[in-house]
Amino acid sequence: MAMILSAEDDIQVVAQAQDGLQALEQAELHRPDVVLMDIRMPRLDGLDALRHLTRPHAAYRPQVVMVTTFDDEDYLTRAVAAGAAGFILKDSGPRLLAEAVRAAAAGDSLVSPSITVRLLRRLRTAGSAPGTGAAQGTAAPGTAAARPGAPQLSPREREVVVLLAEGLTNAEIATALSITVGTVKTHLANVQAKLGARNRVEVAAWAWRNGIAGQGT
Repeated sequence: MAMILSAEDDIQVVAQAQDGLQALEQAELHRPDVVLMDIRMPRLDGLDALRHLTRPHAAYRPQVVMVTTFDDEDYLTRAVAAGAAGFILKDSGPRLLAEAVRAAAAGDSLVSPSITVRLLRRLRTAGSAPGTGAAQGTAAPGTAAARPGAPQLSPREREVVVLLAEGLTNAEIATALSITVGTVKTHLANVQAKLGARNRVEVAAWAWRNGIAGQGT
């Protein structure tokens, strides 16, 4: 991965680590924009390292992309809860790997959308998301169904979240809804505040778990 990414003009690999503890040390030393984190590592696994890097009130919080396989469903659920910015498969090719790093750094799209959405679809039956309730009952048109006390989204916020959960970028959402990119960002900021979500993945996971995303699938 380091060799592949080093060949990109706009990406600089600043460090590599052999285990989770070394990853935390290198992240603190170099403060990279993006960390590619293997889930299974010696001494300190990727999930514990992820929790440390994304802990509340941390002075420095990089975007952490988890390197995974499709059979890591339990790890996926825990990684979403811990604040992962996205997922990429271990056998991803050079182009997808570079795109994943760029997407994480920019923060305006899901990392590896086709992979991340495919993984998040599995969360529909995984139970309630942290801090939210599974959808139940019948919602009024254009609103999110949720049990009493769960965050309520406006009709427009719901439309934005549905498209985000399907893997669209801010620009693609803006085009689909005939609004500006700035308006999309405002809606997403409001949604994240309502949900207490740290990033797009947590918003998308909430949407899949609560039946807001994937209603036509």
